[in-house]
Amino acid sequence: MSWRTLTIVRKELRSYFLSPVALIFLGVFLVATLFIFFTLAKFFARNLADVRPLFNWLPVLLIFLVSAITMRQWSEEQKIGTLEVLLTLPVKTTELVIGKFVAGMLLVFLALLLTLPLPLTVANLGQLDWGPVIGGYVGALLLASAYMAIGLCISARTDNQIVALMVALVVGGILYLVGAKAVASFFGNETSELLRAIGTGSRFESIERGVLDLRDFLYYGSLTVFFLTLNVYFLELKRMEAQPADGTSKRPILLTTVILVGLNAIAANVWLSPVTKVRADLTSTQEYTISPTTERLLGELSEPLMITGFFSERTHPLLAPLVPRIRDFLKEYEIRARGIVQLNFFNPSADEDLEEEINEQYGIRSVPFRVSGRNEEALVNSFFHILIKYGDEYQVLSFSDLIEFHADDTDVTVRLRNLEYDLTRAIRKVSQGFQSLESVLAAADAQVKVTGYISPKTLPVEFAPVPERIQQAMHTLIKKSGRRVSYGRIDPSTNVQTQQQLMYKYGFRPIPVNPYSQQRFW
Repeated sequence: MSWRTLTIVRKELRSYFLSPVALIFLGVFLVATLFIFFTLAKFFARNLADVRPLFNWLPVLLIFLVSAITMRQWSEEQKIGTLEVLLTLPVKTTELVIGKFVAGMLLVFLALLLTLPLPLTVANLGQLDWGPVIGGYVGALLLASAYMAIGLCISARTDNQIVALMVALVVGGILYLVGAKAVASFFGNETSELLRAIGTGSRFESIERGVLDLRDFLYYGSLTVFFLTLNVYFLELKRMEAQPADGTSKRPILLTTVILVGLNAIAANVWLSPVTKVRADLTSTQEYTISPTTERLLGELSEPLMITGFFSERTHPLLAPLVPRIRDFLKEYEIRARGIVQLNFFNPSADEDLEEEINEQYGIRSVPFRVSGRNEEALVNSFFHILIKYGDEYQVLSFSDLIEFHADDTDVTVRLRNLEYDLTRAIRKVSQGFQSLESVLAAADAQVKVTGYISPKTLPVEFAPVPERIQQAMHTLIKKSGRRVSYGRIDPSTNVQTQQQLMYKYGFRPIPVNPYSQQRFW
């Protein structure tokens, strides 16, 4: 970093701290953080010694903090007329942009540093795993750098601070919401995965639970580099306007540079998207590290695997802390399977129709738990089940399959038995028990011939469209199988000899239209 860049950094920091602006920003950020952590996230009710609520809300809080920081950095320079002076100085535009960027990031770093009493307090109350905390702060700085570059770029396009603030909030909000589950769930699996890959908040989910993924780092880094490059382009345009024309324009070169940086950022993210192994599990027990056996099993799946968690919001106090751990671990299966695993969570206790449906289809019923407290004694019926479904095969992991107890004279400990082993064993069982039609055809050595025995003239009215639908379905199957399947149709109603052969060889008989009718059909 050159001395000119450091001069810009000192100038920006001095302008912040010589006025109450920085103190107001930091104060509001800290008050909002404390309110969310202790009130909205119900820290004491969660009964968990972690700071997940802090990192869960940081992608939203940083939008407001960074937008407030960047709204004045270029807008004020334009409004008071000092931007023209800066652009005429013997300072590179890149140095100006990096100076503003570093100054803003130092302010964000200070804001995050002031939240350190939260994990220190939690560490005094329980056994805090510091790995995810450190990873969360590193990820928060990367996320803030992306927001900072976007905010600076927007601030360079207007001399109105309020406009810069509002536009930065809108852009940051769109980038966050586009990957949110509430938005992505409206689309199909492929589109949903693409939206989640674009969303700044959805990208932060792995970091939030203590897993640093190279793909997330590249995503935030590429956003930062692209918008800083775009910021330089906007300022260079203003510099060219302020200087006399020399007959040659740098505009095409600058625009080409911006386009190339953007295309390279997209290409790098697309190229790295299939890479799921370059990641660091910072938890002390390697809680989110999946074994090679499980990865190999997931890689062998050819059909979508549905993993559905059914958990009641109100359950036994000793089970409640285990639900977030199960959710996080199942998320690893979804990530490693590269889109073939579809993960969902439902609360059947709040939906009577769903409760009845899963009871009838899968035999999933609520489990009664006795809840004892100082002032209450109650029986709570809650769900604590995981459904693994592959094709028409399924396995249900219930409370007794997932949990083990350890009791002594003074306390009772409830913990997960061996979640990965139980899940992988269930997946292996359903995947081996189900074979898709394509896999069956692929294993066949000879040509497969399908014959439909249909009498179109004697079919009931409601069955009239069926032969055409069968024909279309078989046409699709023939194309998929590479013409290893053939289809033919025979009308046995006109040939008595064929009817006898079908009866003696296959047990086929014509079907009566109704029990009292002599009319029959094939």
